[in-house]
Amino acid sequence: QVQLVESGGGLVQPGGSLSLSCAASGRFSNINIMAWYRQAPGKKRDLVARISSGGRTNYADAVKGRFTNSRDNVKNTVALQINSLEPADTAIYYCNLYTITANPNNYWGQGTQVTVPS
Repeated sequence: QVQLVESGGGLVQPGGSLSLSCAASGRFSNINIMAWYRQAPGKKRDLVARISSGGRTNYADAVKGRFTNSRDNVKNTVALQINSLEPADTAIYYCNLYTITANPNNYWGQGTQVTVPS
């Protein structure tokens, strides 16, 4: 069974930085995409950043230049470095693993709260 465990959330003042981590365990295809989504109160879950097993990255426009996504394919971990935090970044951040196979699978972590007070 595949499990994703996030860590690193917390309360950070505007302009501060935070690093989120996600560790994947279990059996899954090594051809995959690891991503971060976030969901603010009353809003839908949105893609923040993703990185393929080949290292290709994509970012939401709202976070470009402030967020950096990286991964370690040996350890099956992904890390999101967040700089210049804004109150609008307040949300629960979820780690996601999408396997690129004939029968794709989609896995989610439990989420970690990031709070940036206004």
